[in-house]
Amino acid sequence: MSALTLAVRDSSTMLRRNLLHAWRYPSGTLNLLLTPIMMLLLFVYIFGDVMSAGIGGGGADRADYIAYIVPGLLLMTVGSTVIGAAVSVSVDMTQGLTARFRTMAIHRGSLLVGHVVGGVLQSVMSVILVGAVGVAIGFRSTDATALEWIAALGLVTLFALALTWIAVGMGAAAPNPEAAGNMAMPLILLPLISSTFIPVGTMPGWFRPIAEYQPFTPAIETLRGLLLGSEIGHNGWLAVAWCAGLIALGHRWSTARFDRDPE
Repeated sequence: MSALTLAVRDSSTMLRRNLLHAWRYPSGTLNLLLTPIMMLLLFVYIFGDVMSAGIGGGGADRADYIAYIVPGLLLMTVGSTVIGAAVSVSVDMTQGLTARFRTMAIHRGSLLVGHVVGGVLQSVMSVILVGAVGVAIGFRSTDATALEWIAALGLVTLFALALTWIAVGMGAAAPNPEAAGNMAMPLILLPLISSTFIPVGTMPGWFRPIAEYQPFTPAIETLRGLLLGSEIGHNGWLAVAWCAGLIALGHRWSTARFDRDPE
């Protein structure tokens, strides 16, 4: 059996293990998924009229704010869901499962690949669920072409891959699962200081560079452009650059921690 065949076989086995674990214990994923859904309902039905008036500069129109907020909440969903990957990796690292797998004749990187691919699949499924909630309350993307929908799905998947690798690194570095969850909290907090809820241009001048050039804002603005036809500008390549950098950083961090951990 070739090395590539062995890697694919063992990674598939680890992926199946992670998906079965998520299926049998869905409470963690559901708890993380409730955050963006509750934020969506809260900002649309409680603050929607006020926020839409502030964004449009005219009369209140909740439908306009639904169109604005849903793309941001979709990527916030990714940030929420990948925390589960950090906790799952930490459980394996701290409870001896990783050490047990190392004694078996399996491909060394398959455990990390299983966590990453499983995390990406869970993130994409969570985004689809939150998107369905958005459609149910009035979100529409009538002008997007089939190619733009494919590009939007590709962007969400790439962004999920980037954040999942970072989350896996956090889980591998954390001393216990509770610490892993705390370390990954910025992945939920960063969307709050991005263009998820309000345009960057309405923020104080000293704060705008922080909100504009962090990972979430370029990805959100690119997704808005693909789904709603707004101007993407430099945000497209900036989002791809952030994703590539985070994937490289997360992969290096995760493998380094995995290789030197004594457990």
